[in-house]
Amino acid sequence: MGYFRENIERMVGYVPGEQPSPEQRVIKLNTNENPYPPSPRVLEAIKNIDAELLRRYPEPMADRFRRKVSQVLKIPLDWIIATNGSDELLSIVFRACVGEADQVAYPVPTYVLYRTLTEMQGGRYVEVPFDEDFSLPVEQLIQAAAKLTIISCPNSPSGTTYPSELLDDLAGKVAGLLLIDEAYVDFAEEDCLELVSKRENVIILRTLSKGYSLAGIRLGFGLANPKILEHLCKVKDSYNVDAVAALVGAVALDDQEYKNANVKKVNADRAKMKINLEQLGFRVWPSGGNFLLCKPPKNNAEQIYRMLKARGILVRYFNQQGLDDKLRITIGTDEQNDILIAALKEII
Repeated sequence: MGYFRENIERMVGYVPGEQPSPEQRVIKLNTNENPYPPSPRVLEAIKNIDAELLRRYPEPMADRFRRKVSQVLKIPLDWIIATNGSDELLSIVFRACVGEADQVAYPVPTYVLYRTLTEMQGGRYVEVPFDEDFSLPVEQLIQAAAKLTIISCPNSPSGTTYPSELLDDLAGKVAGLLLIDEAYVDFAEEDCLELVSKRENVIILRTLSKGYSLAGIRLGFGLANPKILEHLCKVKDSYNVDAVAALVGAVALDDQEYKNANVKKVNADRAKMKINLEQLGFRVWPSGGNFLLCKPPKNNAEQIYRMLKARGILVRYFNQQGLDDKLRITIGTDEQNDILIAALKEII
């Protein structure tokens, strides 16, 4: 067509997981939403929104929300950037750091958006394959000498977690920035928060989509040295976090007891789901997220995905190397999980 940059013409855009309309009655276990509603305090705050909040532009830095993040995580305010979902933080980092032909390194399979954003910038991606156990290929990532290295921890779609000591060592040896994507960290036993103050080149990504049941709000944040955030803010939209999201996010963070109770339920059901799948002959990888990666006994993942979909149950199938024989299943409510296992028993 000639209207677009050559790299945009060549690339394939990111394809999100299937999102059925609200009218469709399905059991949705394909995009890792929290199965439980947000805090009742959140719903009350939305009901009582002041019209003045909507009439005016929001705070450019979402200070109300950032102050709550600072309070909960005990991180100084100027070490926090608020974003329109964690995906916007990724976009900001790529726009600020990755130029034409710059290298971006990450292990695969992982979140496909990393590749998409690299292509958008005209950069070059270095995709280092995981082994069958999803062990972190540290030496290969160091050898890539990339401008930006990304580790998803817990990794999606595998759910694998990595010790902070290992990522600390990696941060000290990579050539550029190390971005640790902690989108699912609320369901994990460990985080890498301490690395932000220890390593100037570390950026940590967080979201309220998973642990706080706020995927529909689109609110995330990043944690990094103020010297790093100073440059990231140069490419941030002026009012990137809307006033309602900032209010809701602050209220949600204030109710840690509710969030933690839901996380505890999800993690207990994750353990139960793992046992049930293994009893059906699936291989199931250990997970620190609100999902499980599993391999059917007959390697017929795509067929099972389609048969479940015909029954009104959505799970995630990735038609790509390293994943085309596996399914990723979001942990749902007890009832949803029981329906899924009953359907799999019939299919298997």
